[in-house]
Amino acid sequence: MTTLSIGDHIEDFTLRDQYGKLFKSKDYRDKKMVIFFYSKDESVFCTKQACAFRDSFSEFIESGVIVPGINFGEIASHAHFAAENRLPFILLSDISNMVLKSFGVKNSHIFSGRETFLIDEDGIVRYKYRAFLIVMVTLRKCLSSFIQPAYKMSISRLHLSRVLNH
Repeated sequence: MTTLSIGDHIEDFTLRDQYGKLFKSKDYRDKKMVIFFYSKDESVFCTKQACAFRDSFSEFIESGVIVPGINFGEIASHAHFAAENRLPFILLSDISNMVLKSFGVKNSHIFSGRETFLIDEDGIVRYKYRAFLIVMVTLRKCLSSFIQPAYKMSISRLHLSRVLNH
């Protein structure tokens, strides 16, 4: 299994979200996406990761970015996890790990990997970051990638201090 690299095109995928609705990646082809893979609903590090995205969600929305989280959990587990932690973004159920495998996300011991991919409007990987334990570095690096001129965001809109001081 080869991990997608910067410049690679993602395969279209369809998964169910925490509400049971179908999410088709091709329906968002004209939007930027930050897709983050996480190991398990309610685990300590994955909860911190999801809550970090929650706390910066407005910056992503203001930039027109869709934020789906993906793991092998069931829809009911995702619904509970989202409600319990007030997560405003989509959590997708990849029970067969089909999407995880298509992205080439690596496992660590018994857990599926924690990797984040920034996908542009054409479905091209523009940034990726792999972290199993360092939650905040993932978000900081992901947010900082939007500073590039192509995304035309100012650093003042990022409010990184709020995120980094958790």
